[in-house]
Amino acid sequence: MEAVGFLAWAFGIALGYMTCVWALSLVLRNASIVDSFWGPGFVILAATAPFLADGWSWRALLVLALVSVWAARLAAHITIRNWGKGEDWRYRKWRDDAPASFWWRSYFKVFVLQGVLLVVVASPILVVASSSRAIGATPLDVAGCAVWLFGLLYETIADLQLARFKRDPANRGRVLDRGLWRTSRHPNYFGEAVVWWGIFLIALSTPTGYWAAIGPIAITFLLVRVSGVRMLEKGLRERKPEYADYVRRTSPFVPWPPRRRA
Repeated sequence: MEAVGFLAWAFGIALGYMTCVWALSLVLRNASIVDSFWGPGFVILAATAPFLADGWSWRALLVLALVSVWAARLAAHITIRNWGKGEDWRYRKWRDDAPASFWWRSYFKVFVLQGVLLVVVASPILVVASSSRAIGATPLDVAGCAVWLFGLLYETIADLQLARFKRDPANRGRVLDRGLWRTSRHPNYFGEAVVWWGIFLIALSTPTGYWAAIGPIAITFLLVRVSGVRMLEKGLRERKPEYADYVRRTSPFVPWPPRRRA
């Protein structure tokens, strides 16, 4: 299949998937379920893309396995974290601003947008799926798996540390600045970005692998400048008086030794 047709198919699959999630969100009156369904969308692309490309290769199976493990962990973490808490504040604000029209606005503002971003971030998956089955293993494949594992463990440990911190009522209103959170204000987001840079290294083993850089660049930008660090920290500064000092001495994203207190 030609590149244009392959991309059109990928966007079609992603938008069809997100349309189904949107329909479920209308039934549940909860647009934030899109967060739980974000990871599985990549599994669907990884599992179906090879059928319209050159067929299954060992590298496509490897990426499917890696993406499936990552997606299962992320979906479980988000679902457990949000269970019984209702709609996330980001989506609830949009719903309150336009209560009568949010049902259809959310389709374009949330679900179509997420579908497009899903395909962009999945660039390494699509590149691997469309590569030749004859390409053998390279050191980049090994490095990619190692980087992916590091990122997965890093974000998992960061999420566990934060969940344990929040479970203690004595920590209400306080800032977690221990463990991985001592060297980065968002170690879970850092680990998430590293996961995709690892998958990119695997894609880089293929002749057109450089195109896959679009994916990790996009997810890193989104986590730092759009829906991650920037959006989350605005509320944290308002709710937690200690957070200003935490910001002053702690790296926002990439782990780095903290600056000393004044």
